[in-house]
Amino acid sequence: MRTLPEHDLVDELRLMVFPVVPGSGERLFGPAVDRTAVRLLEVGTGGDCLARLTYRTAREGEPGDA
Repeated sequence: MRTLPEHDLVDELRLMVFPVVPGSGERLFGPAVDRTAVRLLEVGTGGDCLARLTYRTAREGEPGDA
């Protein structure tokens, strides 16, 4: 999964987040994703503690780019 964003093969990220604070562990995405500009498209909930987040990668020249 980490190699897809590194090679610019991801257009949209759909994350389901359950709020947990781990003591340690690996990052979900590698350092290449840290430099990728994304825009938040949608926020939703599922149940009491689940957040659904949809992000789209912001490509150069697209409307909405800063």
